[in-house]
Amino acid sequence: MASLVLPPVLSHAEAAGCARMLAQAIGASREPQAVVDASALEHFDSSALAVLLDARREALAQGMAFAVTGMPARLRALAALYGVDGLMPDPKAVTA
Repeated sequence: MASLVLPPVLSHAEAAGCARMLAQAIGASREPQAVVDASALEHFDSSALAVLLDARREALAQGMAFAVTGMPARLRALAALYGVDGLMPDPKAVTA
């Protein structure tokens, strides 16, 4: 599975570059599943959700399953608030 790591800081200023990096990595992968590791996130805003949703769209367009591991509680709460938490499952819950 392709494992992708988010940086410690991911706000509006870093979002476009991070989304590009993830899209390139997903596009180059031959794995059946893209897993984004969010455990390094320390400072973030809702832009982190936008980046994850972009990565999900890219993975699905490539025919890959998508999951997020290590999502901080505050980011999980934001995802639930926006109603997108179900789009970012834990990798153990995803089958390729």
